[in-house]
Amino acid sequence: TWRCYVSVQSKSSASLIKQFAACQYCYSLIQLDRFKFVNDSLGPSFGDEFLKQLAQRITASVIRNAMVCRQGGDEFIILVPDSDTENAAHMARDLLEIISQPVQVNGHQLTLTASIGIAQFPQDGKSFELLLQAADAAVFRAKQQGRKTFQFFTRQMQEQAQQTLQIENELRSAIEQKQLLLHYQPQVDANTGALIGLEALIRWQHPERGMVPPGQFIPLAEESGLIVEIGDWVLDEAARQISQWQAAGFKVVPVAVNLSVEQFRTQTLFETVRDVLRRYKLDPALLELELTEGIAMDNTANTVQLLQQLHSLGVTLSIDDFGTGYSSLNYLKRFPLHKLKIDQSFVRDIGHNTEDEAIVVAIIVMAKSLGFTTIAEGVETIQQIEFLRQQQCEQLQGYYFSKPMAADEVMNLITSNKGVFKLKD
Repeated sequence: TWRCYVSVQSKSSASLIKQFAACQYCYSLIQLDRFKFVNDSLGPSFGDEFLKQLAQRITASVIRNAMVCRQGGDEFIILVPDSDTENAAHMARDLLEIISQPVQVNGHQLTLTASIGIAQFPQDGKSFELLLQAADAAVFRAKQQGRKTFQFFTRQMQEQAQQTLQIENELRSAIEQKQLLLHYQPQVDANTGALIGLEALIRWQHPERGMVPPGQFIPLAEESGLIVEIGDWVLDEAARQISQWQAAGFKVVPVAVNLSVEQFRTQTLFETVRDVLRRYKLDPALLELELTEGIAMDNTANTVQLLQQLHSLGVTLSIDDFGTGYSSLNYLKRFPLHKLKIDQSFVRDIGHNTEDEAIVVAIIVMAKSLGFTTIAEGVETIQQIEFLRQQQCEQLQGYYFSKPMAADEVMNLITSNKGVFKLKD
């Protein structure tokens, strides 16, 4: 079968370790980025044909005495004898370029990128298992650096990899042990200063590490697949909290919940949202679902159908971090969206960067023409507020008004200032 195509001449990577034991060589681990999406959306037979063509392309591109093996799934291994760091880096750059070229399969044109981790024998490991661990740690770092890049293994990576594995294991039990919690950041009407919404933001109260920042565990949750379970918990907890506030007699505002790409791929998101609304007898208008531009472009046909189903429930749909991804006007027209959230990277330099100001103005004008509400996140100064109000941005969110806070603090805030924030010095 084709699965043996790239390993006929090399037998197995493990046996090559013995074969090359007398020399120095580089062990490169190639992981395709987002290959799971190909299998999920187009089917495994399509994925197999894609891998076959890619294997042929990789094999044809490496030097004659290099050995190429399929490690399994979306991974390839390349062993290059008598190779130094400079040669390995040169080969990695060439491979990244070659892999990113379009592949034609059954009438579909597909372009994927890859991440490469490089380990060196014997300094990084004297066995197949140790070299694989080292290269895997380097691949993980490459993915953290934004994918479509390569990294050499270092001892620091090994220590970080061990710490990462420990945190991942602890994260698996965090939900069951009730270590996860939600904080809420106010969203404010730009004209009146009235509280008009809250964004639910996850936090991890670790018994030993203290409050673990989302940036440390959300990427791990995404890599490990835990993000779906965590995302479903966030959705349920936010709905439960809204219901609890209502039962206590507070005037409740809509709560926005972030959705992950993996939640969209589960095929059960609609049922999950519907069941949460039913469980807590919640008015759908009180729940807002935020999706990223990456989700919007991941699988357009399926996304349109799913968003229409969610829209039929009555929940609000918004695009988070708008302007940082694909920014395709086509999907904005096709999707039943209500709101665009202007990314804080553009808001941050208002008053200092005319290009960012121009982007913000363009987003607001475009949103208005399409009938969308705009909300700016990351607002921290009165200068930013004045600019955004002048451009008729309807809603604001950021540390100028409040940091994310626990549920009881939200209610204290509302009762103390009656839900109105200061918009001027």
